[in-house]
Amino acid sequence: MIFVANFFFNVIAPFYLQNARGLMPNEAGYLLMLFPIVQVVVSPISGSLQNRFAPELLTTVGLVILSITQIGYMTATLSTPLWLFGTWVGVMGFGNGVFQSPNNTIVMSTVSQRDLGVAGGMNALARNLGMVVGISASTTVLFASMSQAYGKPTTTYIAGRPDIFLAGMHTTLTVAFFICALATLINLWRYLHRRVQAK
Repeated sequence: MIFVANFFFNVIAPFYLQNARGLMPNEAGYLLMLFPIVQVVVSPISGSLQNRFAPELLTTVGLVILSITQIGYMTATLSTPLWLFGTWVGVMGFGNGVFQSPNNTIVMSTVSQRDLGVAGGMNALARNLGMVVGISASTTVLFASMSQAYGKPTTTYIAGRPDIFLAGMHTTLTVAFFICALATLINLWRYLHRRVQAK
C-alpha cells in the first residue's frame, strides 16, 4: 500500500514543480533527490534500531510520518515556499526509511529458512505491483479530478491554468493520504495483536 501512495507523489510532483511552479527539470530533480538521499541515510539506522524496538512499532512510526507528509502535500499551493516543499520531501524520505527495513524484516521472519528466496521474490513483486497500481491509479484520479474542475475531459496539464491542476493534485494526494492512514491502522493493529499474543 505504501508503494502505491509513494507513486501517487512520484507522478504528481514533477507536474507541480515544473508545470505549476515553473522549475527547470534539473531544479525539480535536485529537490526530489532529497527523498532517496534521506532514505539512504535513515534506512540502516532504522534497521539497527530493530534490536531495541519491535519492528511493528518502527513500521508504524514510519507510516505515521508518511501520512503527515501527505497532509503537507495536500495543502501545497503556488505560493508554498520551495524550502517547505523540500522539507516535506525529505521528511517523506525519512518516514520511508524508517518503514522499509523493519517491514522487510517482518516479511522475511514469517517464513522458514528454505523459503526465504520465495519470500524475497514475493516482496519484490508486491513492491512492483504497488508501483504499477500507484502510477495508474494516481493518473486516473488526477485527470478525472482535473476534468471535473475544468468542465470537460482532459488528459494533460492545461497551460495557463495551474488552478485546474492544483484541484486535481489536492484530490489525488487526499486519496494517497487515506491509503497511508489505512496502512497505518492495519500496521498498528498488527503490532497490538502481536503484543497480545506475546503475553
